[in-house]
Amino acid sequence: MKPLLIIFSFLTLLIGACKTPEARRPISVSSGSFMNTSINRNIELTAKEETRIQQIIKEDSLHTYISSEGGFWYHYHKKDTVSTSTPEFGDVVHFTYNLKNLDGQLIYSEAEIDTVTYSIDQEELFFGLREGLKLMKEGEIVTFLFPSYQSYGYYGDDDKIGTNIPLISKVTLNKIDKQSTTEIKTSQKK
Repeated sequence: MKPLLIIFSFLTLLIGACKTPEARRPISVSSGSFMNTSINRNIELTAKEETRIQQIIKEDSLHTYISSEGGFWYHYHKKDTVSTSTPEFGDVVHFTYNLKNLDGQLIYSEAEIDTVTYSIDQEELFFGLREGLKLMKEGEIVTFLFPSYQSYGYYGDDDKIGTNIPLISKVTLNKIDKQSTTEIKTSQKK
């Protein structure tokens, strides 16, 4: 009787081991509603900011604004129509700028920020300003209107700029130090 019980147990174990594994079911199912809510909130925020920026542009009859591919607007105070040289990857630019909110209230003055020396696309700088500098030529003065997603976005700057604040910035590009292509290639290899 015992040998029969052992054989039966062995066969049961063998048959049970041949069963294909089943996928485990998740303990909780997420509907994605948080993501949908977040996406809708950001779409509404962007539309509201762009409406406000378009209102500023419409009210400013003295300047002709240009819409950039990056999603911000700008106009020239001083434009160089002769030079074709704009900063490229690795070039070092020296510039001054200020930051205001869309109501024109000064957040940071040029004196507070001082002259900035920045290596194009190799250092930290908020996205809109980084892209705006690439459009400028030496000696030009440009005012940019940045939606919050082009400036400091959700996080702000942990000081004077809060969450989702669109900005106006007047930028003066004082000097462009062109880097030779061999210097750039050497720095990229490091």
